[in-house]
Amino acid sequence: MDRRSFLSSLGAVAVAPTLAACARGASTADSTGPMAQSAARLPLGVQLYTVRSEMAKSVEQTLARLAQLGYREVEFAGYYGRTPAQVKAALAAAGLTAPSAHLGLDLLTGEKRAQTLADAAAIGHEWVVLPWLAPNQRGGIDGYKRLATTMNDIASAAQQAGLKFAYHNHDFELTPVEGQLPLEVLMAETDAARVKFELDVYWTVKAGTDPLAFLNAHPGRIAMLHLKDATAAPAREMASVGAGTIDWAAVLARGIAKGTVSHAFVEHDNPSDVWASVSASAAWLKGQGLVASR
Repeated sequence: MDRRSFLSSLGAVAVAPTLAACARGASTADSTGPMAQSAARLPLGVQLYTVRSEMAKSVEQTLARLAQLGYREVEFAGYYGRTPAQVKAALAAAGLTAPSAHLGLDLLTGEKRAQTLADAAAIGHEWVVLPWLAPNQRGGIDGYKRLATTMNDIASAAQQAGLKFAYHNHDFELTPVEGQLPLEVLMAETDAARVKFELDVYWTVKAGTDPLAFLNAHPGRIAMLHLKDATAAPAREMASVGAGTIDWAAVLARGIAKGTVSHAFVEHDNPSDVWASVSASAAWLKGQGLVASR
């Protein structure tokens, strides 16, 4: 099941520059020394879309096992029939926090929005994130400008509910449309104080954009990171963290240095072995001293 189908099945409660500088082993000032060590301030987190098959079996057991692997934070993508109170209790039992949740555009607009935001606040989320746009929600540059207006409106409603709002990218927002990059349009057309972004490092690399340069160009706009690795060009296939070519020390350090990145979530959309993937990513990040784990 792809992300579009997955998100559409959820209810509000049931639910470029060169890549050389980013390749592992590249000689960059950010890869070593005190700046790289600052990345340890980010707690080890995981996006629960990665383990959606396990969440469907048992939310409680899945959260407990992730905690055993050293994860401290999780980002939700659906609540699997649990009420906000049940989700909050499951997190507490596992000793985890959930600063963020991915919620579809249908849940963040219209008549479902008020309940969606109330549930997010009740669970204890800090962020609500728009994770995906179906093709019919994209359009041309004018369509992205209209979306930016909608995002400003969502951010305002989220703020009133005591929450923050961010947008999560894939590669299509970094593919030129009418001579412009949609992600750049969304950044330019949204309120910088209220609309932040969750940079998916893999999809950024997949699109041929250097994440280090992107972080440099947008200080203060990137609040969170998604960590999944990419194999070498031209394939740039998705891989568990540490099994690809991305220089994570540089990326994490640069994100923190640019001011607002406070959460980083491991993710893999379709791993062949769910538990092997999240285990390998956690072990590699901990082994490199790049995250704070349990």
